[in-house]
Amino acid sequence: MEKNASIFISGHRGLVGSALVRKLVSLGYHNLLLKTHSELELADQTQVEAFFSEKKPEYVIHAAGKVGGIYANNAYPAQFIYQNLACAINVIHCAYRYGTKKLLFLGSSCIYPKLAPQPIKEEFLLTGLLEPTNEPYALAKIAGLKMAEYYRKEYGCDFISAIPNNLYGINDHFHPQNSHVLPALLRKMHLAKCMQNNDISAIRKDLARDYPITSNEDMEAILAEFGIERRENEVVLKLWGSGSPFREFMFADDLADALIFLMAHYSASAPVNIGTGHDISIYDLAMLVRQTVDFAGEILWDSSKPDGTPRKQLDITKLSELGFRATTPLSEGLSKTYEWYKETL
Repeated sequence: MEKNASIFISGHRGLVGSALVRKLVSLGYHNLLLKTHSELELADQTQVEAFFSEKKPEYVIHAAGKVGGIYANNAYPAQFIYQNLACAINVIHCAYRYGTKKLLFLGSSCIYPKLAPQPIKEEFLLTGLLEPTNEPYALAKIAGLKMAEYYRKEYGCDFISAIPNNLYGINDHFHPQNSHVLPALLRKMHLAKCMQNNDISAIRKDLARDYPITSNEDMEAILAEFGIERRENEVVLKLWGSGSPFREFMFADDLADALIFLMAHYSASAPVNIGTGHDISIYDLAMLVRQTVDFAGEILWDSSKPDGTPRKQLDITKLSELGFRATTPLSEGLSKTYEWYKETL
């Protein structure tokens, strides 16, 4: 991508989009097309058409989407499939219509079959049943990925796609129920630590981001919903599932590096997995988050709650052979993320 090229990054305020903006700006790119959700509703065909007609972006990285963990996917399945599918359809089609030189569509590792062999190769896509708890989101992402592939096939568009694993970092979504596992763990541990320290003002300040708090009883009720309770002289945190599933986590800034790398070095219809090559059990992740936050209370596991896919590690052979490797260790990324989170309170 030329330094003066117009580059549209959808979802530029989100986890991935903001990391892309930080990286591109640091590299000297100065013609970034950035629109907030209120300025451009990507699910609205008319608005997207008008934007592409006026701006005609030379490059597009589609990082916008409605995301969340198991709870959110179960609670809002219609929203997940509609929002993600509509955004993908509108952006990809308009990129074709208005002559975008190159587009990168961002998928997700949840598009692979629930019981795919490990590590998961790109060719395993559509070879088995999806994990039911995130099927609506996965179906929308699969459709977008295939749309990019078929527009390349029929129209000769230089549209590519990437499939990252679990992401975390600056500007992540930290809702204790609706977010992904790692940011939810960070926030729950932080709140549990505040309760352990009897720092009521810190708890109120944190919860006020998402909930109206009028009394200590309200606060304690909300914390209990998140599995945080005081039992005698100890604070207990109850987490969903057994802790046995394994997940691979990548710092969002590393993903930004990978996406910019692919825009420069990859052009083919097949998607490319993006990951670190290392995974960790949810139990061990919880222990690492506990250490990062410095929470000393007890952690219990509620095995009556769903675990999701048993294991989801990506085979990153293709990406490695292209010449890219992630560089941020999980412990370092967690520390940076937690420090940023505390600064936002």
